[in-house]
Amino acid sequence: MTTEVKVPVLGESITEGTLGQWLKKPGDSVKVDEAIASLETDKVAIEVNAPVAGVIGALVVNEGDTVEVGAVIATIEEGAAAAAPAPKAETKDAAPAAAAQQAPAEPGKTSDVLSPSAKRAAGETGVDPSTVTGTGKDGRVTRVDIEGAAAAKPAAPAASATPAPASSGGRKEERVKMTRLRQTVAKRLKEAQNTAAMLTTFNDVDMSAVIEARAKYKDLFEKKHGVRLGFMGFFVKAACQALRDIPAVNGSIEGDEIVYHDYADISVAVSAPNGLVVPVIRDAQDLSVAGIEKTIGDFGKRAKDGTLKMEEMKGGTFTISNGGVFGSLMSTPIINPPQSAVLGLHRIEDRPVVVNGEVVVRPMMYLALSYDHRLIDGREAVTFLVALKNAIEDPTRLLIDL
Repeated sequence: MTTEVKVPVLGESITEGTLGQWLKKPGDSVKVDEAIASLETDKVAIEVNAPVAGVIGALVVNEGDTVEVGAVIATIEEGAAAAAPAPKAETKDAAPAAAAQQAPAEPGKTSDVLSPSAKRAAGETGVDPSTVTGTGKDGRVTRVDIEGAAAAKPAAPAASATPAPASSGGRKEERVKMTRLRQTVAKRLKEAQNTAAMLTTFNDVDMSAVIEARAKYKDLFEKKHGVRLGFMGFFVKAACQALRDIPAVNGSIEGDEIVYHDYADISVAVSAPNGLVVPVIRDAQDLSVAGIEKTIGDFGKRAKDGTLKMEEMKGGTFTISNGGVFGSLMSTPIINPPQSAVLGLHRIEDRPVVVNGEVVVRPMMYLALSYDHRLIDGREAVTFLVALKNAIEDPTRLLIDL
């Protein structure tokens, strides 16, 4: 019996996606609910699972094709594996061939199940995917894994005295179609620039107190809560208090009205194999630092696995983007409409500062608040950053609600 595999419902208002990668090929056996393909939508990559057990028949569409919800993308022959004739007794000559068929796939075959972004990263870095341990779903190698392996590669040995062959002089170009997610990101960011009266205000913060607290309690924190104590928990908690005091930063413009929110749904940027995604911490104002860290940790893990849900990416009243994890010293982040502000965090570095009339070295971080000047005045933006700075430099404020 032949069963059709169709594009599942992708979420509210999403009617189509792009077939990003086939995870199975014709003739492969599959179990019920086993992933056979990945789809890229405007927000996130999701997997298409087998509705029945059997053997993959035809693949109806190609990688990179646009498919609508409900469209047939493949077929599965139910019970084909069970109906296959029993193998005949092996002859002496046939035994080696059968053993070869049952042997594990060659290392080089790993490239057959790489996503387009991982293949591109492998080509750019020269990393052999078969030598990389995958952190994606079912151990698949992701773009992040490839780039990490490239960064860990030892430097190439010094060139020998033998002259290198002359270059042919040819220059190469590669054209790669933008993923649907990247197209949507590009469109939304440009819309934000065209619509909002965007301005960025900066401040810096002394991270000494938070670093000290983290060093003192990180082991106990992880033992009790099962998650590492990072810096984002402090910043999200501090941002929630500042948003409560400066409600315009947590608002949005709809037509000729301003919408103020009495809750803080904080969007946090996390890395995924196909780029950054921005899931939302709902009602962050009600969460403890531990609750925030657990939520962010879960988002990060599922972003790598490609299992974030559509509804987890929607909404959000304020965004925090931590470019510091990539080494960024300073930036002007772009707001995520319909939100009116985004906070950019950057790398921590020792810098000389004046404290009580003396020059001392402290671990400092630049903060950047980009905001829609149509709604948020400069005074409100600066007040928000100062409130955030005060809470981070004296974390006790977070406990006594100052």
